[in-house]
Amino acid sequence: MSQNHASLNYRATSFLISAARFDQCPPATGREVAFAGRSNAGKSSALNALTGSNKLARTSKTPGRTQLINFFTINNGEHKLVDLPGYGFAKVPEAMKLEWQKELGTYLEERPNLVGVVLLVDIRHPLKEFDEMMIDWAITSGMPLHILLTKSDKLKFGAAKAALQKLRNQLRDHKDLITVQLFSSLNKVGIDELSAQLDHWYLAPEAEAEIVEVDDQEPAED
Repeated sequence: MSQNHASLNYRATSFLISAARFDQCPPATGREVAFAGRSNAGKSSALNALTGSNKLARTSKTPGRTQLINFFTINNGEHKLVDLPGYGFAKVPEAMKLEWQKELGTYLEERPNLVGVVLLVDIRHPLKEFDEMMIDWAITSGMPLHILLTKSDKLKFGAAKAALQKLRNQLRDHKDLITVQLFSSLNKVGIDELSAQLDHWYLAPEAEAEIVEVDDQEPAED
């Protein structure tokens, strides 16, 4: 990680706008980190725990209520958190599910200021089809991915650590691109680690993101 010790105040996060379609997204200014996950993975609870708000992201006992791409500004600045539609359980027509999936894919593929994705995975049920799809996409596209093993409070400490190590072992060939941690919204476990990862993505020097372009333009001498 970068040695940049600056930090954003995620408790100063506020709602900006919701988009039902990609063309309704706000201008691509600043950097964005998107939160993705199956509908029962605890995405809204994690966002609320990170920001210290019980109302920032809507939580529901009915999985799949997040049907829009929701944008939030941090410190009233240009950097944004993005809550992507939950995938899975929503009781809506199949055509509507396919439409959500299309807009989700368009956002991930075409949003130019997306710098990282946080994938929320229920620690008791890794890895489901959607999780594997997101991991494969991140590897193929070179998009940094940080996996939260949510609801870690549901397992005993030893079992949770074992699940963490098992997933890290599965992904060890991609450890420079994909990181994994334990997280519990209920017990507030892992918030500092998540905040540090977000700081790295938002605040890393611009040169780090441009190094590939620079190398392509100016090949190293023999």
